[in-house]
Amino acid sequence: MARIAVIGAGMGAMAAAARLAVAGHRVAVYERTETYGGAVRRFERDGFSFDTGPGLLSLPAVYRDLFVKTGKEPLESCVELVQVDPSSHHLFADGTRVSLPNASRAGAVAALDEALGSGAGQRWGDFLVRAREAWDRTRRPLLEEPLWPNWSVLAGREPYPAVPHKRLLRTRRAGTLAEIGAWELRDPRLAALLDNYALTYGLNPGDAPASASVLPYMEHAFGTWYVRGGMRELARAVYERCLARKVEFVFGAEVTAVLEKEGRAAGVELADGGVAEADMVVGTGPWRLRDLVRGRALYDAKAVEPGPEGMAAGRVVVCLALRGARAADAAHRTVVHSPDSESELEFFAHGVPPEQPTVRIDRPDDPALRPDDGHEAVVLTSTVPSQTHYDWTAAGAADAFADRMVAAAERAIPGLRERTLWQEVRTPLHTREETGAEGGGVPAPSLASAAGTLLHPSNSTAIPGLFAVGGWSHPGGGLPHAGMSGALVAGLVVEGPEFRGSQ
Repeated sequence: MARIAVIGAGMGAMAAAARLAVAGHRVAVYERTETYGGAVRRFERDGFSFDTGPGLLSLPAVYRDLFVKTGKEPLESCVELVQVDPSSHHLFADGTRVSLPNASRAGAVAALDEALGSGAGQRWGDFLVRAREAWDRTRRPLLEEPLWPNWSVLAGREPYPAVPHKRLLRTRRAGTLAEIGAWELRDPRLAALLDNYALTYGLNPGDAPASASVLPYMEHAFGTWYVRGGMRELARAVYERCLARKVEFVFGAEVTAVLEKEGRAAGVELADGGVAEADMVVGTGPWRLRDLVRGRALYDAKAVEPGPEGMAAGRVVVCLALRGARAADAAHRTVVHSPDSESELEFFAHGVPPEQPTVRIDRPDDPALRPDDGHEAVVLTSTVPSQTHYDWTAAGAADAFADRMVAAAERAIPGLRERTLWQEVRTPLHTREETGAEGGGVPAPSLASAAGTLLHPSNSTAIPGLFAVGGWSHPGGGLPHAGMSGALVAGLVVEGPEFRGSQ
């Protein structure tokens, strides 16, 4: 039985802790803040509750597997999972609306044909078939296995089977999501639909490789799910599973260094001067973890290096406490697409929040989130530059952008301002405080091709006994990916470097 110190109580870290405890190890988690969950947080006031992190879950099988492997109680015994239908409702710039059914390619094809015109649905359906091929080619190396030592084969190969496109005298194939939208989908509304999947994960569709087609495929193939009581309930369930497996949590404990002995990780040093000895250490994001190893390289020269966290996009979240009942026909998630998508995406280059942002609206039909049925809790989310690129502390900056988000949301919810009792605005500054991520950036999932720029560093490091877990390490950001990183780290600790993932 080994002593294992885990830095941080994010979802990936807790997933690793629970699995390691079940394997017989003595696990202690040291969390800088006063609670668990990382970015999966909740804001509460006056009987209203709001998810300020992820609002929906894809690939629930990741957490089902975690609960099966760590105890007799399955996930559904600990939380109530609800499949959201429709999966999302979309309001495009020209006023066109469409609702996409959950986990139904045929249903999506029919809905898009009816809303956008004959042929639109078929083009989207054909795109999903090609996206499935990209998924099949990359699923194991990018999600279920430790990062390959020869990871460069993932960096150069584009797994998406793009359709040949004749342009002038040349034949080309789409290499980015934006090119898929222009050349294969051939409708600005379908292109906006595709762009939204990139934006949701903080990616620029103009730069995101065609392999990012796996992101809409995941939603259409495996569905989108909500946890009754709010997504924070998933974090609570994972935390309680850790406690049940005798994982120790120490809150308010900032780790300032990883200790070494005879060239191996040997524990952690805390800000209060305390020392926690351990046989192995499971760390936080590699960008921050490298500052905790004094005078040592975290990865060798051939490895994927950690990128600056602040270079990633962030999120602004507006929590709206509304008077009046939720409309009976309201979709759980509505996406209001920007009327000027080209200008919106300029923020990736210039670091200035868009004037007309795409806004995701979450309106869960959940009595636990509101004081009574005469009120409603609504969450607006937009992708924005992180604090590294834009000063969210500037006077009026956050409120001005929140006003633009509310104005966009009013296209979908008429009279929204008149119904608002109060609002809470959360910027990348809050993300930085809750997760420690530089600039409040949010990690994107690992993706193939793109010269490896969207791969994340390995869970194993060059220092024996030191591992990296969570969204900033392989296999990247997102709730499912965090759970997968926990499984990979646990496998590497228990089985050693020969571990090749679940079979």
